[in-house]
Amino acid sequence: MRRLPPILLVLVLLGFARLFPGEGFGLWLRLGAALLCLLLPGALLARALRQPGASAALVWSLGLLFAASAVMFAVGGSLRLALILYALAGIGALVAAVWRSVPAAGRGGLVLLLGVGFGIALWQMAPVLDGDALFHLARVRKLDAFPSLHLRTVDEFRDGGLHPGYAFPLWHVLLALMAKLGGVDPSLVLRHAASLLVPLAFLIAYEAGVAVFRTASAGFAALAAQVAIIGFAPGHGGAYTALALPATASRQLLVPAVIALFFVHVRAPSRTTAASLAAAGLTLALVHPTYALFVAIPLVGYVVARWLLARAELRRGLAGLAALLVPVVGVFLWLLPIVRESASHDPSPAERLRGLRHYADQLNVGGPHHFRLAPEVFGRTGAVAIAALVLVPFAVAASRRRWAAFVLGGSLIVLALTLIPEFFVRFSDAVSLSQSRRLAGFLPFAFAFAGGAAVLARSLRLWVVPLAALAGALLEDNFPGNFLYGKAGGPALPAWIALYGGLAALVAGAVFLRRRDADRRGPLCALAALAFVLPVAADANWTTPARETSPLTSGVIAAVRAHVPRGAVLFSDDATSYRIAATAPIYVASASPSHVADTKANRPYARSKDVKRFFRTGDLAIPRRYGAQWLLVDRARSSLRPALPLVYRDRRFALYRL
Repeated sequence: MRRLPPILLVLVLLGFARLFPGEGFGLWLRLGAALLCLLLPGALLARALRQPGASAALVWSLGLLFAASAVMFAVGGSLRLALILYALAGIGALVAAVWRSVPAAGRGGLVLLLGVGFGIALWQMAPVLDGDALFHLARVRKLDAFPSLHLRTVDEFRDGGLHPGYAFPLWHVLLALMAKLGGVDPSLVLRHAASLLVPLAFLIAYEAGVAVFRTASAGFAALAAQVAIIGFAPGHGGAYTALALPATASRQLLVPAVIALFFVHVRAPSRTTAASLAAAGLTLALVHPTYALFVAIPLVGYVVARWLLARAELRRGLAGLAALLVPVVGVFLWLLPIVRESASHDPSPAERLRGLRHYADQLNVGGPHHFRLAPEVFGRTGAVAIAALVLVPFAVAASRRRWAAFVLGGSLIVLALTLIPEFFVRFSDAVSLSQSRRLAGFLPFAFAFAGGAAVLARSLRLWVVPLAALAGALLEDNFPGNFLYGKAGGPALPAWIALYGGLAALVAGAVFLRRRDADRRGPLCALAALAFVLPVAADANWTTPARETSPLTSGVIAAVRAHVPRGAVLFSDDATSYRIAATAPIYVASASPSHVADTKANRPYARSKDVKRFFRTGDLAIPRRYGAQWLLVDRARSSLRPALPLVYRDRRFALYRL
């Protein structure tokens, strides 16, 4: 008789966690148990497919959750239906997993422990929800509260349209299920889920490093670089504090999972590795569509560089790209009608000028049809990113290695698309300037850094450790990074070194094929990486950053929850509407245009003008035209006193029934 997988104990853990109050340690335990339960079906299916590891577990969990939620949206069911279907899928995966012998997963115990420690530190710095988090919280609340769900249900406007970036709310479904299983308010999930997702991010980044370099030491070096760039250099926990948001989760969880699964496939292709890679492409395209395209770009560069440098794996590489991109193309075709209605797609001259003005600090602009990303953007995240750029040409010393092809090919194609105006302008027209500038973050920084450390470890031997520590201290002291929103920040020279030096290295490696590779991917490589990263970590700021305090009073939040029925339309000014929609499962008539998809159905700027006209004239026909049944007046912003039934009033807000 076969034994049940030990991971089923997470179900017992969830029941145990629900005995604790939903605060402090009890909240941490509830959210952690809920997350593990939601990852369980995917882990069991990955086990059945003989694909152990956190990357496969995550993408198959999201893949099964997509199937369950698609049925839920199709029949107009509730979140409970998706949970039941997901549980049934988990039972089927359990039956398959029990009867399969599975190879042991890679050693990741230390990495997991480090991730848990980092997550505990993040718990103390849980951010006050503002900015984009409020938009996502509003969607999660609707999923959690409404008994009948469709794709349009989670929109901010009842009479609006789907958001092209989040048309299928897959990640929001995961967060809503965490709230339901944990028995906590969705706002607590948005605030604290990052602390539970960080260990998973560490494991997946480590798996990606091991898949590319084939050694645990080099994988650990890549992880150290990734954590330094994302977490240590920015301070305050960096982007890891936002892991609950779809964009950050895509970048720090799904993108490295795609890289890990892609290299597993090209090394030993099979139907199961192709299926896992396809699941990764599908889920990434649903959670954040443009990132599915962006991660494929350096992988295309790898396939070309691998053939040039080693005359190998062209068919495997193309097969891997096909497995990744076929589901991505399917999602893009489904989204195409929505994207075509977006103002940022194939922009008008006025929209292009607006984008150029908004992102002026990150661009070199020669005219409305001739601009590129500023090379300073590539080094803006500080010492490790700068070192990685300078180390890109060093990959020629190991030109027959897969990691060298990934570093050279992936870096060159990203640099060319962003630094050559003829490419960048067309690329921006296709994906929007807001998104195209983000391609810089997909340069394989962590792999270039770890690969450079491996090459230097071979040539410098033990001297590489003190020299790496000295270099890290000097770069951190002079270039700690610029993390202000919209700024470029770093020096320009490293990007040009990476571009022209990398091109020379690729040509040299292709013409003069090496018989032996001069890299050392053992413990000395990891020690050198840690020595460089240590000054960055020591300089990290671990204080909680200052956040804007919400103007909403506890009284008005309670009044809206008590009196405004779920699904009703509330009319207020843009800023108040944006915040109040995150506190209750309701619709609004307008919101801050910067947080709304600019589509023909949404008309964010036209809505904003109507709101301003109402508060200037008091014409009740305006909110009624939007189907509003409730009016919320911020008395600090408006002196309007309409002749309507007053439901609630405090020193700041007044709630009226229309």
